Amino acid sequence: MNADLIPLLERIATALEQLSPPKPHIDNVHQANAFMWSASKNCLIPIDDVTFVDVSLLQGLSHQKATLFENTLHFAKGLPANNAMLWGARGMGKSSLIKSVHQEVNKELKGQFEEIKIIEIPRDDIHSLPTLLQLLKPLPHRFIIFSDDLSFEKEDRDYKALKSVLDGGIAGRPNNVLFYATSNRRHLMPRDMIENESSTAINPSEAIEEKVSLSDRFGLWIGFHNCDKTLYDNIVKAYAKDRNLSISEEDLLAQANEWSITRGSRNGRVAWQFIEDLTAKLKK
Repeated sequence: MNADLIPLLERIATALEQLSPPKPHIDNVHQANAFMWSASKNCLIPIDDVTFVDVSLLQGLSHQKATLFENTLHFAKGLPANNAMLWGARGMGKSSLIKSVHQEVNKELKGQFEEIKIIEIPRDDIHSLPTLLQLLKPLPHRFIIFSDDLSFEKEDRDYKALKSVLDGGIAGRPNNVLFYATSNRRHLMPRDMIENESSTAINPSEAIEEKVSLSDRFGLWIGFHNCDKTLYDNIVKAYAKDRNLSISEEDLLAQANEWSITRGSRNGRVAWQFIEDLTAKLKK
């Protein structure tokens, strides 16, 4: 090779390296215990102040609390644990329970095991889940990946990416990662979508099985049911006691009932919104 060409080739190689996008990596997991995943930047955004409800204030969820807490604690201690789907009625504390259990488990671990970290992945970024898993796999920490209000619509193929990485892909789910999701739908997609796939498929039963098999990838199905008046009243009273609000129980429940009527629904979220409004009024 002509010696005069060597400097030129070195400059070309350097220029090509500069044009190549850097290999994505995560180097800030030490900064916090909670993060938001950004698919566009392939990075974790630390969340310093996580908004969560104390687990003792989540009324009517004793079974759900115990099940999710035990599963999360097993995972934190390096024992086998299941991906979990929290599904059911709106506003009944599905996402709140995940965040609260994360806090409670870390309290339990203090001084014994390393605290686990939680990463929220937006629904629109589910397609990037395989990338996130590969970035987390070599790290010496344990992670819960959390997706809130997860569901899929017609022509949406992200569910196949999710299904493959939960436990069916060739690489499998990393041992240091657990996936928790909330949804108002048991099978993550509307019934008419499943029925449409069935009616147009060559083998209808196989089409349905393909759709519902995604939810089967979650070892835990934890259901949340509609809120009756007794439970709604108990939730309101628990929040009011925690806030130490100066109001009689009779007035409290009367106003809470009126609030639920104006909202057209009765659930934990409506109760929380009522308490927020009432707290502001009483502090005027």
